[in-house]
Amino acid sequence: MAGSKQIHLGLLVSTFFLLCWNPTPVRAEPSENAIEFEYKAGSKKGPERWGELKKEWNTCKDGKSQSPIDLRDGIATKVNSSLEHFKVSYKPAEAKIENEGPVIAIVWEGDAGSISINGTDYILRQCHWHSPSEHSINGKRYDLELHMVHRAQNNNVAVVGFLYKIGEPNPFLSEVTKEIASMTDVEKDVQLGVIDPRKMKEAQTGLLVSKFYRYMGSFTTPPCTEGVTWTINEQYAMMNARPLQPLNGRDIKLHGSSFSQ
Repeated sequence: MAGSKQIHLGLLVSTFFLLCWNPTPVRAEPSENAIEFEYKAGSKKGPERWGELKKEWNTCKDGKSQSPIDLRDGIATKVNSSLEHFKVSYKPAEAKIENEGPVIAIVWEGDAGSISINGTDYILRQCHWHSPSEHSINGKRYDLELHMVHRAQNNNVAVVGFLYKIGEPNPFLSEVTKEIASMTDVEKDVQLGVIDPRKMKEAQTGLLVSKFYRYMGSFTTPPCTEGVTWTINEQYAMMNARPLQPLNGRDIKLHGSSFSQ
């Protein structure tokens, strides 16, 4: 990938809306059951009904450790934890973009390294985005949330989340925007070549920040399996979008069949 590419994240977010079937299409891990549920509140297959759609999805309704949640300082237990409890060992590896219709994810096919949480290694498998963010901090939701999904040898899952606000360009996100924008075939995968997940870390001071939230939760889509270790950076990162431009006398028309002539 050429490092000289200058691609706006606004295009990335717009592409997600064009390619996906709902406004929050990505999740803790891609699911073959994606078309069997929706994110639209109040719909027959919406979040309130997930636990009723299939017997094996009961956890979505009855689970006691579901995600996402609002991370509030007032109820969080303060832990004086050193970085020894959270180590990051990412490295460049071959990757591709998988487009499953409602899911767009970067999947590392090679060894992209791992994180270590309290002595357990979790291998980096893929990353994807949610817009707007799924988690909130002290009641505030952000413009975008990046999830880095990892698996341990015992199949346990650890997800590291980063929150974004509109601001400066983000090199890691910019690097893959053009490829995502070019995806028009729902079944098509795009080979990216070597992608370095450390660029994400460097773009926002990364996983070396001194504060992060940690809790036990679940996948954010059916079957809503619990036992997922979540780590959410307290410090948000920046992404870019072009500022609103002056109207300069241009006409704007709102079309609708119910409007009288």
